[in-house]
Amino acid sequence: MTTHTNPAIAATSFKGGRAKKRRSVEKKSNPAWGIAAWAVGLLFVAPVLFMLLTSFHSEVDAATNPPSVFAPLTLDGYRAFFGADGGRTPWPPLINSLTASVVSTILVLILSIPAAYALSIKPIKKWTDVLFFFLSTKFLPIVAGLLPLFLFAKNTGLLDNINLLVLLYTSMNLPIAVWMMRSFLAEVPVEMMEAAQIDGAGLIRLLRSVVAPVALPGIAATALICFIFSWNELLLARTLTSIVAGTSPVFLTGFATSQGLFLAQVCAAAMVISLPVLAAGFAAQDKLVQGLSLGAVK
Repeated sequence: MTTHTNPAIAATSFKGGRAKKRRSVEKKSNPAWGIAAWAVGLLFVAPVLFMLLTSFHSEVDAATNPPSVFAPLTLDGYRAFFGADGGRTPWPPLINSLTASVVSTILVLILSIPAAYALSIKPIKKWTDVLFFFLSTKFLPIVAGLLPLFLFAKNTGLLDNINLLVLLYTSMNLPIAVWMMRSFLAEVPVEMMEAAQIDGAGLIRLLRSVVAPVALPGIAATALICFIFSWNELLLARTLTSIVAGTSPVFLTGFATSQGLFLAQVCAAAMVISLPVLAAGFAAQDKLVQGLSLGAVK
């Protein structure tokens, strides 16, 4: 005996089942998890907010223990950072940091995207060995290579030269970028590339018109991470530069003098130096989330 079900009744029961399931999920949700998430978020943001507040205090108020939260606000720390009182100007170090970070990031993307394409979409033989070779270059701590790098820069006349930092930052971030881009490009549908190849698209056209738009969130995530690593790097810049090619982190260490640590000025300088990274993060936050979630289990 065959039983026929009214489609309208079936649809209504299906919607009712989904509504009941949604209500059961809402009932099971615990508001304590939301409170805990806010608490953890505030815990991470609190030091940044305290640094921002301290940057608007005078040196006397910033040095009090415990900190004087409700002290009068002033712009003296920012005036000192920008050299309003006749001190050093921060613009050359900021320009050096921007140049080294942007140029090295562009070079990393130019080199890593074709390498990741060869390791994911058009895999070569023993591609896993190639990936582990890239990873093995990160095993050696940077401090272990400082002396050879210093001797190389001295003998080649590249000490205190921004071009050397660009080269070092590119080589430093390239293994990470290849690993990241390989996982991102592996998510590009093969059918799209095969259709483009049938239409006569070459390798360059394929990368520019098919692969790049699909993998744009991953490219943005890789670029942002490489930019942050280059912008925050201190050890190489401190050792291999001095006056001409000094970067903003090196400039920031100059506030620790024999007279003591000028806390308000350091906080003001740290806030200004952090702004490019924060601006880049906010500008690419949607692409960053999409890129870091590529390949995630849904």
